[in-house]
Formats: sequence, structure tokens, C-alpha cells
Amino acid sequence: MGQGTLTAVAEPKYWHLRTVLLRTMDAEFSTGQVMPNERELSARFGVARATLRQALDQLELEGRLVRRRGIGTLVAAPRVGIPVGDRESGRAGSARGQEWKVVDCTTATASAALARTLGIAEGEQVHTVRRLRIVQGVTVAAESLHVPAAGLPHLAVVVDENDRARGVLRQLERLGADGESRSVELGVAESAEAALLERPPGTPVLVVTTQYAAAGRLAAVGVSTYRADTCKLTFGESGAAVQVAAPAAATAAS
Repeated sequence: MGQGTLTAVAEPKYWHLRTVLLRTMDAEFSTGQVMPNERELSARFGVARATLRQALDQLELEGRLVRRRGIGTLVAAPRVGIPVGDRESGRAGSARGQEWKVVDCTTATASAALARTLGIAEGEQVHTVRRLRIVQGVTVAAESLHVPAAGLPHLAVVVDENDRARGVLRQLERLGADGESRSVELGVAESAEAALLERPPGTPVLVVTTQYAAAGRLAAVGVSTYRADTCKLTFGESGAAVQVAAPAAATAAS
């Protein structure tokens, strides 16, 4: 087998400009400060407007810039630490300045994929509670909590979605979790999650999948989609001590 060689790939102009803009922002601008308009930036860096827009779009996607109609392009606040752990799961109360807001609660037969995830037979009934995680008034995550109906035999039959959601969460808490395991992966927001997060589809997100065990079996699975442009996740005891403040960019959007 012949020895392979690496072929140098030319860096796209917009990507190089993105790097230059980042250095300029760090050296000359502060959080919340309005950037010069496109005409001024194009002239300063000697690039075409189309190249500049690509670079600005990329920085907005990364959460480094935020655009406001009638104001312009602003330097976004750094990502804030969002603690993820037992105390922040929403089943045992919320930390100060945080809350979980129920979107809806449905009961339906499990698809093949969901059945595999929950370790149940396809077609079994599953309760799904959708919630928003709100920190200092800013929506930072959307969660879908899936609970097999067979595991909650004493759940009362109610019509109101909020009452049913509260019933599912109360019954799940009464089961007494033996343990939790989490995995985190980078993804992009699909249409449903993007709408809940008030972001465009394709926005970078951090997907946290949490498995809750009770009585030696899997009791529930929660899939939380966190905005990667405004927050970072912290775990363990150190995470509980993080001071969470609403990002300036996100606050302006609310």
C-alpha cells in the first residue's frame, strides 16, 4: 500500500474573515456593543459584501453575534453555565431563578424506535410530557420526557393536559429513582424543537438524554435540547454553584 499524503485545502475566504472578526471583536468590542454596518466592515477588511455576510452568518450561528431589527449587529454575551443534575431535573423542584413550564402531555402507542429506547414492546402506551426549561426568564431548553404507562398504574385519568402532566411527574417521583445516567451529543434543532426554542431550524443544540431507573428497571427517558449558542452545560456539585444569568442577546430577544 502506498504512503498516503495530505492535500492542503484552501481556507474559504469567509472562514478566514470569521477568524479575523473574532480577533477584532475580542480586542475592540464589548458585550452588547453594536458592530459597524456591513458597508464599513467590507471597506475595513477589503472583502465583498457577500463574503462578509457569510462570516457574520457563521458568527451568529455560533452565538457570537446577534442581529436586532432597527438596532444592528451586536456582540453576544458569553455562554452561561447551565447546571444539569438531580436537583435540576425538574422532578424535585427547581433552583432559584429556574422553572420548568409544561407545553403539553400526550399518551400514545410507542413507535419502534421509542420502544427500543424504553425497552418495551412496540405499541405499548407511553406518556410524553413536553416542557421548557426557563432560566432567568430565558428559554434555554426543550424537553420530551417519555414514561411507559405500565410503570404508572395508579395515574388518574384526567382530560386537562397540565393536570395529567403533573400527575405523570408526581407518580414518576414517587417511584423513587435508583439512579440516572446521561449522554450528551451535539446536534441541530429540528422544526418542532426550534419552534419551542424560538430559533430557526438547524440551530446548533446540545442534546442531553437522561435515563431514569427505578426498582431495577428503566422508568423513563428524557431528551432535552439545549441551545448551544447561549449556554454550556455543567455537571456535578460544581454545576449547582454556577451563577446563571440571562445572556444579553437572549434577553433582547424575549
